Amino acid sequence: MAVGYDAFDDPYSYKGTTTLKNKLGLRDASLLEAFELEMTALRAREPLPRGKFDAAHYRRTHHHLFQDVYSWAGKYRTVRTAKGGNPFCYPEYIDSEMTKLFATLPAAMSATDSEHFISEAAQFLGELNAIHPFREGNGRSQLAFMAMLGDESGFPLDFSRVKRRTFMPAMIASYARELILLRAELRSLLR
Repeated sequence: MAVGYDAFDDPYSYKGTTTLKNKLGLRDASLLEAFELEMTALRAREPLPRGKFDAAHYRRTHHHLFQDVYSWAGKYRTVRTAKGGNPFCYPEYIDSEMTKLFATLPAAMSATDSEHFISEAAQFLGELNAIHPFREGNGRSQLAFMAMLGDESGFPLDFSRVKRRTFMPAMIASYARELILLRAELRSLLR
């Protein structure tokens, strides 16, 4: 089972539990996790939303993947969260931070060689992960969006080859802006 988030005053969870409120009313965390994985995997096989590679497009991607599970799919979280003691962007700043971050995306999309693309993509992904705009589903949304970004930019990434044991530490290191590992991970996913 995945390591959970630290959340404070969490209106997203059933009272007295850490289980997120969901469309099926599942209160068993293991059942919810299985349902979430199944539904998001099915949705990931469908065409992902097209868009301008902006924050609205990213929200539509999250909504597409999680629409069957959570009523708040595609909406920024309203609660403070942390993981492993590392706080994510406070909810009152998510919208402005996402706007600033997505303004940097043209640098990745206009890369003329794979190393430039990997460098820009790692920077973007690390910052996106630190913002963590959704209450749940950030990682899957990030990978789906980055796959679309790679395809659009001419540097396709194959996220089916992600090795959790090396990718997760790279994402954790990116929180502290240590991007060497994340660049190596993305480089290994180039098709």
